[in-house]
Amino acid sequence: MSKTVIVVVDGLGVGAMPDAGALRPGDLYADTLGHTLDRCHTVSGRPLRLPSLGALGLGLLRPHPDLASHTRLPVAVGRAALGYPGADTFAGHQTMMGADFSQVTVSRLGECLDQVAAALATAGHSVERLDGRPLLVVDKAVLVHDNLEADPGINWNASGRLEDLRFEQILAIARTVRQIAPIARVIAVGGHADGPLPRYVRDGDGGVVGLDTPATGFYRNAGLRVQHLGASLDHTRQLPDFAARAGIPVTLIGKAADILACDAAVRRPAVPTADVLAHTLQAARADGDALVVANVQETDLAGHQQDPARYGRLLEQVDAGLAELIALLDTPGDRLIVTGDHGNDPTIGHAYHTREYVPVLVHRPEADSPQHLPDAHSLADIGATAAAALGLDPTALANGTPLRPLRDQPAA
Repeated sequence: MSKTVIVVVDGLGVGAMPDAGALRPGDLYADTLGHTLDRCHTVSGRPLRLPSLGALGLGLLRPHPDLASHTRLPVAVGRAALGYPGADTFAGHQTMMGADFSQVTVSRLGECLDQVAAALATAGHSVERLDGRPLLVVDKAVLVHDNLEADPGINWNASGRLEDLRFEQILAIARTVRQIAPIARVIAVGGHADGPLPRYVRDGDGGVVGLDTPATGFYRNAGLRVQHLGASLDHTRQLPDFAARAGIPVTLIGKAADILACDAAVRRPAVPTADVLAHTLQAARADGDALVVANVQETDLAGHQQDPARYGRLLEQVDAGLAELIALLDTPGDRLIVTGDHGNDPTIGHAYHTREYVPVLVHRPEADSPQHLPDAHSLADIGATAAAALGLDPTALANGTPLRPLRDQPAA
């Protein structure tokens, strides 16, 4: 029996990919981890306390004076390219679980505005543009708009205040949009805002216009409801569904519970990092085999807020939770995999994701020494690696190849 726990630190990048500057040239200098370490040390006068991430080999992958330069843990360390266009949580997680998202269509809402408006009107909704801008007000309450938290044209949102209507009504509007949307994801969002939603509409990069969701207070205020409507995928060829059909209990935690498909999974949605870590530890303590996929969302929110101090505090909180997971997952065959889904450099000068490589840190209790991994061409290689650790055939996934340590290159 074995357990595999994948902890996705949302927005944890370790340096720009070669094409990172295609949309924003300055993103070629993105380095979420390095810049956060530097800024926090400068402001506080001390390094961030990240002993667990250091022991997992983060400093071997991304050398930095504030990270341990060696480890005695039997880890395999490497980095992964994203394997999908842009930098997006939904596409990142779907890819990581074995989907092939390399052909996702990128389209701004303004390029499809007439078709979206016509579909909503046909479905019986009232539709108007907000001040002539390329976003829609539906039933005088719901904004259909470009998502400003991902690269332009990857995602659209349907956002409404729960004071004005039920979440099911917002979801119905999002589903109508999804029927004709050519993009990766349409997100239905309902929450309690600090004021009328039009107050928080702003311009984004690349000609998009949308709701500044973090500024609305949706994430701070209780009662947030979110449902992600993704592009058509064969979820039976993704890791959670595949593992569940093989009889392995699956638990999805944090944002992973919102965006990954698996009817048999136990879902533990949560935003506060303490809750995500508590749910992860509880799932890892259960007897028998297990696949646990957890997303730490608050690091991503700190990136959007351009708040490196908060990002650093959250990394320290995650590090403390990882210490407990390392101690718990100590049986040969167990795996703790720590990674990211994209970058979100809180010092880069904008509030969008950054297209960066992400760490791949794999704790392997049965191994005898730390080793390096080759660069993964796609996050899908992480899912394939997890499948192999669980004794599953990784070729059953739609995408991905298991990562094997470079035997001739032991880590320090």
